[in-house]
Amino acid sequence: MAWFRARFTAHDIYELSGAALARRGFKLLLADLDNTLVPYGVPLPDEKLKAWRDDLNAHGVTLFILSNNRHENRPRIFSEGLGVPYIGHAGKPKTPSFLKAMERMGVTKEQTAIVGDQIFTDVLGGNLAGVSAILVEPIRLAGNPGRYLRYAAEWPFRLLSGKGETL
Repeated sequence: MAWFRARFTAHDIYELSGAALARRGFKLLLADLDNTLVPYGVPLPDEKLKAWRDDLNAHGVTLFILSNNRHENRPRIFSEGLGVPYIGHAGKPKTPSFLKAMERMGVTKEQTAIVGDQIFTDVLGGNLAGVSAILVEPIRLAGNPGRYLRYAAEWPFRLLSGKGETL
């Protein structure tokens, strides 16, 4: 059961400040792309997201996109627009992409967190890789019945996540 529990929860990424993450000792924030940073299909980051990235950077926290998107251009173009490193087709919840990102950025598991909207990829992957998992609410479920079913299956684990720990 613990594999499916996030250490922290937040409504969205904008509740995660660079100062709060740095106070916890995080230097690398792995982030899911679709439905975590932006809604599905949004091609480029907006100014609000860039300002959030700048806040992270100002506190010594590097943002790194870790996306399961199977289309190489999607995470590459978005990450280039945001000016952050990325791994596409990451294969979450499997751990190799997590370990590769940490090695690439020269940080330890204790210095790394992942933020995402899904229990069975982001949270489980983070826990398997030994990094702190932060669960956010999905930005938008509309348009895909499969997403509704997946989030319904995740609901019990969402209720158990983040109990007692705040950023």
